Amino acid sequence: MLKSQYPFYLGNKPIQGGADLPVTNKYTGEIVSHVYKSDRATVEKAIELATAAAKPMRELPSYKKQDILYQIIDKIVKRQNELALVLAIEAGKPIRDSRGEIIRLIDTFRIAAEEAVRIYGEVMPLDISARAEGYQALWKRFPVGPCSFITPFNFPMNLAAHKIAPAIAAGCPFILKPASATPISSIILGEIMADTALPEGAFSILPCSHRDAEPMVTDDRIKHLSFTGSPDVGWDIKARCGKKTITLELGGNAACIVDSGADIEYAVKRLIMGAFYQSGQSCISVQRIIVHEKIYDRLKARFAEEAAKLKYGNPLSEDTFLGPLISLDDAKRVESWVNEAVAAGAKIVTGGRRHDACYEATILENVRPDLKVSCVEVFGPVTTIEPFSDFAKAVAIANDSRYGLQAGVFTDNLDRAFYAYNELEVGGVVINDVPSFRVDNMPYGGVKNSGIGREGVRYAIEAMTEMKLMVMNNFGKRI
Repeated sequence: MLKSQYPFYLGNKPIQGGADLPVTNKYTGEIVSHVYKSDRATVEKAIELATAAAKPMRELPSYKKQDILYQIIDKIVKRQNELALVLAIEAGKPIRDSRGEIIRLIDTFRIAAEEAVRIYGEVMPLDISARAEGYQALWKRFPVGPCSFITPFNFPMNLAAHKIAPAIAAGCPFILKPASATPISSIILGEIMADTALPEGAFSILPCSHRDAEPMVTDDRIKHLSFTGSPDVGWDIKARCGKKTITLELGGNAACIVDSGADIEYAVKRLIMGAFYQSGQSCISVQRIIVHEKIYDRLKARFAEEAAKLKYGNPLSEDTFLGPLISLDDAKRVESWVNEAVAAGAKIVTGGRRHDACYEATILENVRPDLKVSCVEVFGPVTTIEPFSDFAKAVAIANDSRYGLQAGVFTDNLDRAFYAYNELEVGGVVINDVPSFRVDNMPYGGVKNSGIGREGVRYAIEAMTEMKLMVMNNFGKRI
């Protein structure tokens, strides 16, 4: 079970003291634990410690960084049942999905351990003309230095790992601010890292207010900032972050096209997962489904039939598919958006009812594209469905969005698959699966309002390192 009180971590060390942050069971609403909150002075101290740790982190040999990452993996494996329980309670994630997140958490650290010893450079010939005869160069990547990370509530362990693990592999000290709704997951990762050979001051895990976290955004001693969360907050952070580099993963309203030749049963199975997994609280949840008119009625009927079977309720129950939303207010927001759509002429195919903080798996049709359930990220178990007759038009419908994270396309036509890949305005196109598909080593990120930069361990390492060139003249010529 959860402890009654958790510290925060400052310069690798647990700190007991500060303001109180209560943590609730997202299903019952009861307070189940407390976390100490840090203040602005603590954030500034963490930046000072990270700055001092930049040199020892930079000088860590690759094999030692890899060994630290393997130490973390071993400790996670030994505690994976405990970690899954924490996710189910503080995030409201169904226990089966919580176990799945821990598997992905292990994958992310394992990938980082492998990448830690293959951060390569290149030797370049420079003698491209007579004036450069005898010159050659080499370049390799160096860690940028202290980084700041701000993480969301929906995958509180694995999305933290997607910033922490590459930072260790790259040799960058860091400060992480977890979501206030789910701080315990990151605190436990801090507890695990504190029991490794990371240099003093290499990391801090600081639950704190947005105001107190301001130096993580504005302080020039921070060289890279990675934020996952809402577009409004993310773009505001970018406007204030100064000269540091930044990665933003800001969500979307992902579309999925189902072409006439698709396997209907397989598509329905994957759409159920893509639209309703984690109660739709995923940046790449299927929010808009565009189905060829030849199979529209059959797919809609089967999709509704399967969605109606999904059980909502206690995330600790093995047969729960839909846990609570992160808060009662969020469940009420989803309810109001669905009601708004119905009032504007949309039809509820199935679902459409709230039960405290839980919301039923809901399918809507006849939805105008300007309604919130279509054009704004719902972050709830709600999806829209509409027919198309022309594939190019379906792609245009998918592109009619302020977002561009990932899109899915079910088709047996290779030309249409490549047409979608070439024309969809997104960071990733998933063929014959839902846009919700992600493996932790692939490049992941969006365009338009969905952000800038890419995560995925190798690509995050690139963001946390910078190229340095050495030019050599006539080396190996004078012996």
